[in-house]
Amino acid sequence: MQKLSALILKIAGWKTIAELPEPPKSVICVAPHTSNWDFIVGRLSYWALGRKSNFLMKKEWFFFPLGLLMKAVGGVPIDRSKRTSITQQMEEEFKNRKFFHLAITPEGTRKKSERWKMGFYHIAVNAGVPVQIAYLDYKNKTMGIKAVFQPTGNEQKDLLHIQSLYRKDMAKFPERF
Repeated sequence: MQKLSALILKIAGWKTIAELPEPPKSVICVAPHTSNWDFIVGRLSYWALGRKSNFLMKKEWFFFPLGLLMKAVGGVPIDRSKRTSITQQMEEEFKNRKFFHLAITPEGTRKKSERWKMGFYHIAVNAGVPVQIAYLDYKNKTMGIKAVFQPTGNEQKDLLHIQSLYRKDMAKFPERF
């Protein structure tokens, strides 16, 4: 999958950049998220780097045969009917796996959002894992990991730092970021 993904990206003119070592476990903060293409470019890029990541999806999408495909590409079913929060469910996933990388788009939507959803941050803090700062730069056709950040627990300060690592002009649709 690594070579095929790299070939597809090369044909499309994209480059992947990740010079930092990958921690065994992390939350991957992926931004900006303004297009459905973000998932495809991001997934291909991560595979091209030879890395595995997961993403959250409602458990209702994991029916046969679609569920097999969803799990194969990294989908993690979320049961919204459980009394436990998604943060708690993901904390358990991190505890039960030796290697686990969970990609989350903090905007939570492809539309313009005034506030980021903080689930990615709370999952990282509660699971005691770092946040990989992943970006999609449509202007320069690059996708990469910019930094590995260990949350301090100071949510406001950490969020300001993380957001400072992203630029509006990177987005496919800058007016939505």
